[in-house]
Amino acid sequence: MGKFAKWLGAGAGFTLGGPIGAIIGFVVGSFIDGVSVDDLKEEEQEYKGHQNEESQYVQSGDFEISLLILASIVIKSDGKIDQRELDYVRQYFVNLYGKTRANHAFKLFNGIVKREISTRQVCLQIRQYMSHSSRLQLLHFLFGIANADGSIDVSEEEAVKKIAYYLYINERDYSSIKAMFISESESSYKILEIPKTASEPEIKKAYRKMVKKYHPDKLIGLGEEHIKIGKQKFQKVQKAYDEIKKQRGF
Repeated sequence: MGKFAKWLGAGAGFTLGGPIGAIIGFVVGSFIDGVSVDDLKEEEQEYKGHQNEESQYVQSGDFEISLLILASIVIKSDGKIDQRELDYVRQYFVNLYGKTRANHAFKLFNGIVKREISTRQVCLQIRQYMSHSSRLQLLHFLFGIANADGSIDVSEEEAVKKIAYYLYINERDYSSIKAMFISESESSYKILEIPKTASEPEIKKAYRKMVKKYHPDKLIGLGEEHIKIGKQKFQKVQKAYDEIKKQRGF
């Protein structure tokens, strides 16, 4: 089995089954002759034989594959594949995992983006295994992709919203993350999930709640690389709170 297939097998768990596994199996089989999902699962089991069953790397691999598949849905939603969006995905993976692992991921992505994918089916599989905090992190990444060309197209936003719906991310959480990318007069309040009429005690209470929700430590199971990215959401919550404090004078 080639290095690419070994990387993929060792870096994934639940995503090698169900509808996501079918997508991965087809893509890998199209450019590595004779390699099947069963082969990848064998590699995964061999890897787990040498690592803890709850290994951060395995969980990170599942998150990685989920990102690639959902990213392909958003990128294709406006009927074209923008190079800036592709560059965003690639640079994101380079920053997150380093060039070698990013090259493997992008090789897989190039095959995924050519496939027709059922948003509902893949989201249901992700929702079954991934924590709420991890799903929020996925949504944050997808808004970043949609905004990579400087604006979020209506069709792109609809695609992200559909994904959020299937991932059981409620309207408040969706609007909060959206406000981190779309600057409006009430963006700071939307990030904290409160109305502009909120009182000072309500604002402080909302801030404490959001700090708990978006604290990077909630992503610790995905590995250190994801904690660093998770800090971006945390910092946007802090900035929103600081802006409101400045406006209100407290």
